[in-house]
Amino acid sequence: MKKLLALIMAIMMILTVAVTAMAEAPEDRIEVLIWDYFETDAQREMIQWIMDGFNESQDVYYATHEYVPFANYKTQLQLGMTTGEMADLLIMDNPDMPAFAASGLLADISSYLEDFDGIDLYFPGPMNSTTLDGAHYGLPFCSNCLCLFYNKDMFAAAGIDFVPSTWEEIEKAAEMLAACEEVTATPLGYAGVATEEGTFQFMPWLYMAGATYETPGSADGIEAMTFIKKLIDKGYLSKEITSWAQSDVNNQFMAGAIAMQFNGPWQLPGIAANAPDLNYGVALLPAGDAGTASGLGGENLAVVAGDNVDGAVEFLYYYNQPEIMIEAQKMYGAFPSRSDAADNEYWTADPVQATFIEQLNTAVARGPHASWPSISEALYTMHQEVVIGTKPVEQACADAQVKVDAVLGK
Repeated sequence: MKKLLALIMAIMMILTVAVTAMAEAPEDRIEVLIWDYFETDAQREMIQWIMDGFNESQDVYYATHEYVPFANYKTQLQLGMTTGEMADLLIMDNPDMPAFAASGLLADISSYLEDFDGIDLYFPGPMNSTTLDGAHYGLPFCSNCLCLFYNKDMFAAAGIDFVPSTWEEIEKAAEMLAACEEVTATPLGYAGVATEEGTFQFMPWLYMAGATYETPGSADGIEAMTFIKKLIDKGYLSKEITSWAQSDVNNQFMAGAIAMQFNGPWQLPGIAANAPDLNYGVALLPAGDAGTASGLGGENLAVVAGDNVDGAVEFLYYYNQPEIMIEAQKMYGAFPSRSDAADNEYWTADPVQATFIEQLNTAVARGPHASWPSISEALYTMHQEVVIGTKPVEQACADAQVKVDAVLGK
């Protein structure tokens, strides 16, 4: 009886959190149901535009979609696996994809991708985020990444006539900003909160030093965290970053409280609306010994393992066309994940947007790994311990390595 009640409650939850499809499929066509968590009018107009085009492009399949709130999305997927109430295609935050692939929810579509035109033109990071153990479970839908924002007026006041492109230069710029009486801002800020958001923001430091998410305790990992600790000790980076989300960092930047920030293109509309007179520039993240790197954000299209894999893949074939990606991402406000689509004057003619496109070439996926949340927790905990000073760098890195190795089965 308890199991029956639990099942009924699960079904009721599905019915309450998922809004009914925008339109029903005609009787003579096979429905391709998409679940998404798009909330803004622009996002919903975008997905409807793609579906309308797909439905007009052929007469076998008919795409519909249901909205599931982002806060309930993972729970909804887990419930759907239990009840059988499941979409054919899922919009999915890219670091979540490997876990659901490992659970058996997603279909291996590697053989299908052999017939896709331009499959080798996807940026490596976004494409890698769709994989687990070498198998592909979907395609990147859109991408974004982090770059360096800097206040040009503060740079001028401090006599900085260069844009930091290396760790040495960002430290030198921070030193000059801190020494300038006209500049009262903290030189640098980024989100260091103890969540996935914090991992996303600080992980580029590891990769720029030559480490990876698998090797936080390596000499390169220690080098990255030692540099961050040096910035903290010199007052170039505030310990307050451990409580700052990305929006908090951008608010500090707009208010003139920090001179430089790591952040993404989703902040550009807010700066234009709330600080239209802010004189700032955007550059690639400063390179360490291993070059520049960035955190990869964005969504993927994940194919559900079921009786309609062919229909879901047909939708991917349609979306794989560069002209479709370009128009969709103009509406969405992100970047196409294919290099030829991103090489469009809509983005390349704008120096700021063009910088983010260039940085995408070195954007690193979080994982992919089926147990990414546990790895992420080890990484952001290490970062917090170093910034706050609760552990020496070597100990924090060593402890993180033990946790990561346990997840990796080493």
